[in-house]
Amino acid sequence: MPLNAASSAVYIQNTAPGFISTPGRAPTSVTVHPVALFSILDHYLRRTDTQERVIGTLLGTRSDNGEIEVRSAFAVLHSETEEQVAVDMEYHRTMYELHHKVNPKEVIVGWYSTGSNLNTYSALIQNFYSQETAPHQAVHLAVNTGAQEGEQTGVKAFVGSPVGVFPKPENCVFVPIPCALRFNDSERNGLDLLTTTASAPNTSVSHPVNDLEVLERSLKSVSEMLDRVLSYVQSVLSGEVKGDAAVGRYLMDTLGSTTEDLEKGGFNSALQDTLMVSYLASLVRSQAEVSARLALVTPV
Repeated sequence: MPLNAASSAVYIQNTAPGFISTPGRAPTSVTVHPVALFSILDHYLRRTDTQERVIGTLLGTRSDNGEIEVRSAFAVLHSETEEQVAVDMEYHRTMYELHHKVNPKEVIVGWYSTGSNLNTYSALIQNFYSQETAPHQAVHLAVNTGAQEGEQTGVKAFVGSPVGVFPKPENCVFVPIPCALRFNDSERNGLDLLTTTASAPNTSVSHPVNDLEVLERSLKSVSEMLDRVLSYVQSVLSGEVKGDAAVGRYLMDTLGSTTEDLEKGGFNSALQDTLMVSYLASLVRSQAEVSARLALVTPV
């Protein structure tokens, strides 16, 4: 990979012998947080008309057992032509230094791109990021936005594996690894709000829901799932559907853990906390309204 010292970009050509990263321990799985995914989608929406895809750096943490958590991401300037691809290395490293000051525990774990096209340039960029994550392997996150007709949305994770007796940077096989999206309980309301707005674009603008509305929706969802489970069990007992042992074990484990939680009183405690918070919020709102009305009363 030839580097031009007079420029802030790294020019990666197909004919470059380049640097072949030594494969380290391959990650076992990748977990993506919503903040990182939204950053990628925002970068894609802000792209220029000439860009078919955008790329950027993934930041997160690694565990001892090979699990990677992608917690954030930032865009990296790049351009692609038929002859070469250029990555702004100076911008990439400056952004990482600034991010590292705010989140010192997060390190570079790989890179992302939009679309599902894994070509020679993807292998070259993978080789570049392997230098940034050495001795660990870099993870590539391919995000299908669904913006193009016939393209299905989804997120896939890959690791690169050199090919050949004398491998070159452009000779790389992308091996898929398990990838999942994870969000915390505090992020559930925001995601539910976005999902509701996206599923009903012609309705009025949605407003944030309170805890009681979230609880009501959760109970309705649980009730619907119980109805589906009950219908499936009845179909199996009547002989209409052949039973699946894996589904049966999963239902037994789920019911066992749920019963244990109910016996410990976790649901009742959470429900009481929710009702108390709602009551205090209503009380504070009433006192604020009374205070505002009293302030308008002029003394006689």
